[in-house]
Amino acid sequence: MVVVTLQRKKCIGCNYCVELAPNQFQMSKKDGKTVLLHGQDKKGFFTLKSNDELIFDACDNAAKACPVKIISVKQV
Repeated sequence: MVVVTLQRKKCIGCNYCVELAPNQFQMSKKDGKTVLLHGQDKKGFFTLKSNDELIFDACDNAAKACPVKIISVKQV
């Protein structure tokens, strides 16, 4: 299982995550910050738990590219 977590409030809207993992992230037209698709909000932390191991590499690359380091990805 892959677990992706996003601290959306700290997003600066650079769009790297969308470019590297477009199936998991998209930019909000409302405020210009990223949205973790299908993520569950818990006190400002959006979490996606997926059994699709194929998303790990793209999400990991997005986490590494994030200039404010608000994305975490782990396999459990």
